[in-house]
Amino acid sequence: MSLEPWDELRTALQVARAGTVSGAAQRLGVHHATVIRHIDGLEDRLGVKLFQRHAKGYTLTEAGRLLTDGAAETEARFDKLAARLDMLQSGIEGELCVTTVPELCDIVLPVLTDLRAAHPKLVPCLRVEERLARLEYGEAHLALRAGSRPTEPDNVVQSLGVLPVALFAAPAYLERHGAPESDAALGDHTVVTVEPGHARAPFDRWMEQHARQIALHSNDRATLLAAMRAGMGLGFAPASLKTDTLVQVMPPRPEWGPDLWLVTHVDLHRSPKVQAVTTALKARFSALADESA
Repeated sequence: MSLEPWDELRTALQVARAGTVSGAAQRLGVHHATVIRHIDGLEDRLGVKLFQRHAKGYTLTEAGRLLTDGAAETEARFDKLAARLDMLQSGIEGELCVTTVPELCDIVLPVLTDLRAAHPKLVPCLRVEERLARLEYGEAHLALRAGSRPTEPDNVVQSLGVLPVALFAAPAYLERHGAPESDAALGDHTVVTVEPGHARAPFDRWMEQHARQIALHSNDRATLLAAMRAGMGLGFAPASLKTDTLVQVMPPRPEWGPDLWLVTHVDLHRSPKVQAVTTALKARFSALADESA
C-alpha cells in the first residue's frame, strides 16, 4: 500500500472539513470533478473507503478519520516549515557566517555586534582564517578578502577600497629608541614581521625591502601584535586599531594597503541578512577610508 502525492491527501482533508465535494472544490480552487477523481483514486489505491456518501454530502469512515488526522498533522508541519522558510527569506535572523583574514577581525566584529543588537534573532559567526572559504559549498554566507580580485564563478564581488595600514610601536620601545624619522631610518630600528618568503601583503613586502633588523618572525598576526605590544619592535597593523598599548609612528600610505573585496554567492546575495551585513560593512570601510584621508 502506498500513498500518492500530497494533492490527493489535501483533497481528502478538505472534503472532511467541508463535508461536501462542492465545498472542498471551492476551498481548493478546483473543479468538483477533480475532487471526486482524487477521492476515488485514493480509495482505490488504499483499498479502503474513506467516506460514506449520502444525500447531504460526505462523512468520514474510521479509516478516513485516521488518514485525515495524519494529513492534518502533515499540513500543520508544512505550514510551520513554510513560515520558517519565509522568515529566513524576509527577515534578518538565523545563522550568519562571515569569514575574513585575521587583520580585519577587529573591524568586522563591531559591525556584527551592532547588527546583533538591532536584530536579536540573528546569530552571527565570525570565522577568522587565511584559508579561502568556498561559498559555493555553503562554508560561509559572506567573505571579506584582501589582495587580488577574487575570480571564483557564481560569486558577487564588490570592492571595499584599500585597507588603511600604519606603522605602530609600543610606548616602551619609543622611549628606548625613538621613532624613525624617515624610511631610511627604519634600518636602524628592530621590527616584527612575517616569515621570510611569506610577504604577500603590500605592507609586508615594503617591510621586507626596508627593514634590516628583525626582532621576530611569525606567521600569526596576533603574535606579531603581541610582540609589538611587548616592545620588541615596530610593526604594521590596520590604522583603525584602537589601543592604549601601541602608538602610530607612521601614518597610512596608499602603497601599504591591500585591496579589499566583499564576496557573496549569487544564490544568497539578495537575502535580507546578507544584504544587511553587506550594507553595514560597506559603510564601515567607507568611514575608515574617510578617517585616513
